[in-house]
Amino acid sequence: MTMTATPLPALGRDPGVMRATVFHGPGDIRVQAVPRPHAGPGEAVIRVTTTTICGTDVHIVKGEYPVRPGLVIGHEPVGVIEELGAGVTGYEIGQRVLVGAITPCGQCRACLSGKTSQCGHGDGYEALGGWRFGNTIDGAQAEYLLVPSAQANLTPIPDGVTDEQVVLLADIASTGFSGAESGGVRIGDAVVVFAQGPIGLCATAGAKLMGASLIIGVDSDPVRLAMSRRMGADVALDFTQVDVVEEVRRLTGGGADVTIEALGTQQTYESALRCLRPGGTLSSLGVYSGKLEMPYDAFAAGLGGHRIVTTLCPGGKERMRRLIASVQSGRFDPLPLITHRFGLDDIVEAYELFSSRRDGVLKVAIRP
Repeated sequence: MTMTATPLPALGRDPGVMRATVFHGPGDIRVQAVPRPHAGPGEAVIRVTTTTICGTDVHIVKGEYPVRPGLVIGHEPVGVIEELGAGVTGYEIGQRVLVGAITPCGQCRACLSGKTSQCGHGDGYEALGGWRFGNTIDGAQAEYLLVPSAQANLTPIPDGVTDEQVVLLADIASTGFSGAESGGVRIGDAVVVFAQGPIGLCATAGAKLMGASLIIGVDSDPVRLAMSRRMGADVALDFTQVDVVEEVRRLTGGGADVTIEALGTQQTYESALRCLRPGGTLSSLGVYSGKLEMPYDAFAAGLGGHRIVTTLCPGGKERMRRLIASVQSGRFDPLPLITHRFGLDDIVEAYELFSSRRDGVLKVAIRP
């Protein structure tokens, strides 16, 4: 990856521009000056105070997920309201807010049916349509961010709650928790979470919040396995050292009630399927590419009563409010997951660290 930083002095700088992380092509992101956004009807502009880097951002930078050159990337913003467009009520300039990675319109068939991540932008349904920041519109790794459908997406941050306590709620916590929610985890369930990266760790925490009695985290990184236990896993398995399928079946007495796949590879998907009991649920959070195969024996030839569900991060202000409440009440503490901090001008260094998983990195905080 390469970066070109356009110097913008603190005094006397053009108020019509801002610094932002711009995607120019695979392996090429640059911090540069771009036009500062302004709010139209129904929109808001926030001054970003904290953001972070997601694994999806890494896929974009590597060219594994296509976005247009010139796009400002990133989708996890915490900030302060700078402008409010006509029709946005109940908020004030200067108010601290969290905005989810998914920004539903709140009015289309998908949103009104509770499928906000598949938002149709005022009409029907659109696959991944709720994910706009850093995908179809300019994103959050910048000094300022234009928020669409602001009435549905600005979530006030209570006094006494810090930026770093809520920045991970925008995506990874919402996504990880949704893995347990979509999987229908019930009190007393045995749950296995494959991959203990940031989303898998939040899925582990989500399974605990939902009442699972046995949670098994699977990874090979000792730092992540240790954090898995901290986030709620009762057992942490290193897949390079044990036969995970055999060990899960032994620990659960025949198979897990729910398995959560949080990486997106054939190996983790297949292992998650093989670890299920008949009638169990595989909840898939991973982002897959290429061909994904379904082994007929693990699937009991399609007759084993298994359920396979997929989930994109839920968004909207009510989802964010509930997640903030879980932090404020002490039920969930995301701060251990933030291991490194960078300024915006050093974001390429942050990308390189995060994507290479060096130095025990889990998540990075970026402060514009």
